[in-house]
Amino acid sequence: MAGSGGKTLGNSCILLIVIAGMERFAYKGVASNLVTYLTDVVKMSNSAAAKTVNSWCGFTSMLPLLVAPFVDSYWDRYPTILASSFLYVAGLVALTSTALTRASSAANKTSSNSSFLFWSLYLISLGQGGYNPSLQAFGADQLDSEEELPSSKDEQKSNKKSVFFQWWYFGVCSGSLLGITLMSYIQDTFGWILGFAIPMISMITSVVVFSCGSRIYTYRESEAMDYKPIVNMVQSIKATTLKLMKYCRITLPNKSDVTELELQEKPLCHQNFSTNEGLVENPKSGFYVLENAKVLLRLLPIWIMLLMFAVIFQQPPTFFTKQGMTMKRNIGSKFKIPPATLQSAITLSIILLMPLYDKIMIPITRLVTCHEKGISVMQRMGIGMFISVLAMASAAVVETRRLHISGEMEALGAHSETVPFSIFWLLPQYILLGISDIFTVVGMQEFFYSEVPVRMRTMAFGLYTSVFGVGSYLSSLLIATVEAVTSSNGRQSWFSDDMSEARLDKYYWFLASLSALSFLFYVLLSACYRSRRDLDLDNENCK
Repeated sequence: MAGSGGKTLGNSCILLIVIAGMERFAYKGVASNLVTYLTDVVKMSNSAAAKTVNSWCGFTSMLPLLVAPFVDSYWDRYPTILASSFLYVAGLVALTSTALTRASSAANKTSSNSSFLFWSLYLISLGQGGYNPSLQAFGADQLDSEEELPSSKDEQKSNKKSVFFQWWYFGVCSGSLLGITLMSYIQDTFGWILGFAIPMISMITSVVVFSCGSRIYTYRESEAMDYKPIVNMVQSIKATTLKLMKYCRITLPNKSDVTELELQEKPLCHQNFSTNEGLVENPKSGFYVLENAKVLLRLLPIWIMLLMFAVIFQQPPTFFTKQGMTMKRNIGSKFKIPPATLQSAITLSIILLMPLYDKIMIPITRLVTCHEKGISVMQRMGIGMFISVLAMASAAVVETRRLHISGEMEALGAHSETVPFSIFWLLPQYILLGISDIFTVVGMQEFFYSEVPVRMRTMAFGLYTSVFGVGSYLSSLLIATVEAVTSSNGRQSWFSDDMSEARLDKYYWFLASLSALSFLFYVLLSACYRSRRDLDLDNENCK
């Protein structure tokens, strides 16, 4: 497997990319069509099912941020992956058993069965919480180079990591594509027992393959296990506070004490707490930990501006899917396209266009910008955010047209759930989301990985996934708020179960407006943001 500039990835990297693709096949095989299972089998309303899926996806994406500090501090990544995969498989087994129980039961209304369904979903979340960030950080460990800042020392090594992240995401999207297309068809055609059993088998197989490759992996965790960010941060903040209090105990000097005071001040003026050299030598020092905390705080504004991008990506498995269920889905006289399979257009766009990005766009933009990567990571994320705004505008236009046709049918007295409007009109919004994914998601992975300290790289992937976790909860909050406002005074909610009465077009325009505002703030923040590489160069020049 090769990337730009002829850089190749080793066998262990390739194997882990395949394993990551198998895991995505299992997850997307469950998540992509879950809203249909909740509405058709569990008999939940459209808004309740959408909020349930958003909350579950949010919890799943947030857990890595909570687990990552413990992985970086106390656990090796390899055993963490094995232990997390056990929970993952157990959740998939429990989920399959719930489908089997519902199919064998005449009355599918028992609350205990519903409770067990949600417990099985959150068991999957617990497994993913340790599995995904550890697996990706473990994959990055397989690269030949190991430097404190991947973007600060050797540009060629930094490009190799960029190649890794791009191919990692390529493998993840390939697994997602199979999970969405194949499993949606199987679930709609052959039932949910087989539809949940196949992802379970896929995940079990990935664990076996991962274990078989243990002899070719590179293990780096033991080098940093003496560094425990959580414990050291508490201890170091306490020690640093005492030191600062000591330095601050300075009374107004008499003339005879001026010389002594100047001598006391000199060490404070000459201490450079931003350089990496001193920090690496003493990773347990208070200023090292405080510097790491400052890095995370510097990332917070960018992290917040990415949340609306994550909200938009909650629409395909929820309202986009419900939207497609009301449209003409026939191919021929018998075959009907499962609405959830259109999500595959996102991953298919990524798979087809990502090599073009690497081979065509980077060389062209490199000639224009004279930047080693064509465009910077910050610019890459911004372009993706802008394209996501266009995707929501496209979705709003298509939904407006669908409602217009539905209104015309009702005026003629031909009320029907299915509107004679092809589901393929939804493709532009899916494709635009796929293009935005190539820019923003890959950029987010590289951005967070490059900006956090080397001993907290599992945390970097936790930061990346937490964007989508908080975005999921934010999406649920927006749905609940909009539903409460629009359904007041006896009016129909924008999320009415009757899709001819729902106003998803207005909701899509609302999201597009919020995303455009978030994009503008992101542009302003990007102009002021300084990367760790820039800060290190400034420190080198000051020496």
